[in-house]
Parts: sequence; structure tokens; C-alpha cells
Amino acid sequence: MEQLIGKKMKYDILNAYGVTIVPADSVLTRESIQILINHRIDLSSIALAYEDKPIQQPSIQIGELVQQTVNISKELFESILVSRKVPLMEIRNEVLPAILQLSKNQDIFELFEAVKAKDDYVYEHNVGVGVISTLIGRWMNLDNSELSILSLAATLHDVGKVKLPLEVLNKPGKLNEVEFQLIKKHTIYGYELLKGTTGLSLRIARVALQHHEREDGNGYPLGLKKENIDLFSSIVAVADIFHAMSSKRPYHEPLSFHEIVNQMTDGKFGVLNPQIISVFIENLMKRLVGKQVLLTDGREGEVVYINPHNIETPLIKLADYFLDLSQERNIHIKSIIA
Repeated sequence: MEQLIGKKMKYDILNAYGVTIVPADSVLTRESIQILINHRIDLSSIALAYEDKPIQQPSIQIGELVQQTVNISKELFESILVSRKVPLMEIRNEVLPAILQLSKNQDIFELFEAVKAKDDYVYEHNVGVGVISTLIGRWMNLDNSELSILSLAATLHDVGKVKLPLEVLNKPGKLNEVEFQLIKKHTIYGYELLKGTTGLSLRIARVALQHHEREDGNGYPLGLKKENIDLFSSIVAVADIFHAMSSKRPYHEPLSFHEIVNQMTDGKFGVLNPQIISVFIENLMKRLVGKQVLLTDGREGEVVYINPHNIETPLIKLADYFLDLSQERNIHIKSIIA
């Protein structure tokens, strides 16, 4: 017990009834440790919550950390089929710290490339959406306590898919109506799993239920409109779409950068929260300055200026001249070169 005194908590510790007993960012004292003991919290189970050393060791590459996290996440999610319980403590201790660590990566385009789903979409998607949602939360200046809840909610947003047949989840072609209706049930299955999990905020269960809702009421499963959709559900919806469209899936190849940005801003995937879309796209585009990009006509160049009046069409420096994409409507950014 003595070695815990003075350690700073990274996230909230909840009791069996879901009540926060030691909040994130608080420094452990003899009294707070006694409170944990009184509530029968296993002190060894919160080891990762207070450790000062970073989760990512200097020698590990971002891709390796992503793959490790996907593998752990897959094991834990698959265990739900046997136990019928969400392994909350394990996810908090073994997955969530890596999600938070990855979201701090300075090069977001390296990060996006690392979290793209390539082989095992369902589980790579969980980690990718967790990381991207956390990144958006940082850009929206959420405090550490809110960020931890958002990260966990985003990582668990598709947990209901563990109850769906793999042949439907991984179907290479377009889903028929019966299959699509079945897929839509993952939101309800996830909500039911999470709301019955001891020590879990109901807000996290709500994100599982609402992440396919849309501002105009045309989402599912409940057809909620914007005033009834949790902010965290709206953040996860944006991250969910961005990750899905930029990843290889059984029925489509990744879309190009400009197609994803255009389709998200144009509401191709439904009406998303405009504030979140604005924060996300603005942060993407301003981080493009200095990056090498591949254009849709096959040429490569460097982004040198973002037009504040039309951020989606920057100025590109080519080998022999400058190309203003706002004046060349048939040329777009296809991808960012690592």
C-alpha cells in the first residue's frame, strides 16, 4: 500500500455501483487508498492506472503497438462469447492505456495509416475508432476524465457485433435486406451488454446504442434527432465513418483522401454533427502543410498553404510550379505520402 501513496490516477475508479470513488487526476493518499480497500477494489488491478512510466517503450514502433493492442482487444472481445460478460477491468488496464498513448502521436497521418484496418477488420476497427475518437476529443479540449470515458466508449462501440455471425460481418458482397437488419441489431446488443456491466458509466452503453444515429433522425436503431444524441455518440460516429472509409473492407477498397473528406462534409453518410465535422476536417487540413501528397493525376507535391476560405483545396508545390487546387477542380489529393 505504501508504494501507491503519491501516485496520480489516470482515470476514474468506480465502485460496484458505478459511483466514482477516486477521480482521474487525483493523487493517492493513505485515506483514498483506504477508501479503495473499503469498497473492495483490488489494488493490484489498478496498477496501470497510476504508473508514471509510459505504456509505449521508445523502441516500439507505432504499427507494433497498434497490432499488439488489436491482438489483446480481439482476445478480450472473443471471451465475451464464453463468459457473456464484458471484461471491463482488463480492457481498462490492457487496451485503454494504449489507445490514449496512440492518440498522442504527433504525426496524425502516420497514425491514421497505422490504424487502418487491413486484415481483421472488426477488431482493427475497434482500436482505430478508439484512437480517432480520442484524437477528436483532444481537439475538442475534453478534460482527462471525459477523455477516458470517450476512449472506452469508442473502443467498445461495436461490442454488440460479438453476437453476430462472422459470415455476415465478413461478407465480401453487398448485404441483403435481412442481413442488413441483422447487422443493425449490433447497436442494441451492445447497449444491453454494456448497461448490465458493473462499474461502467451508462454513457458508454449509450454510445454503443447511438453511434449510427444521425442529426436529421434518419439513423438507427431509434431514429433520434440531434438534441437527443449524446455528444460522445456523435464523436464516435465521425471516427467510425472516417476509419471505415479509409480502411480495406470485405466489400470495398479504401477511398481516397479527398473522397472521404468530401463525402463526410457533404453528408453522404448521413447528417453528422457539424461542429465535430468542422473540428475534425480543420485539424486534418492544417496538419497537411509540409506533407508530401499524391494527386489524382499521378503527380506528387508538397502542401504549402491552406486557403482559409476553402480549406479542402490547398496550394501544392510541384517540381516546376505551384498548383492551386481551388482553381483545378478536376485534381484532388488522393493520399498522403508517409
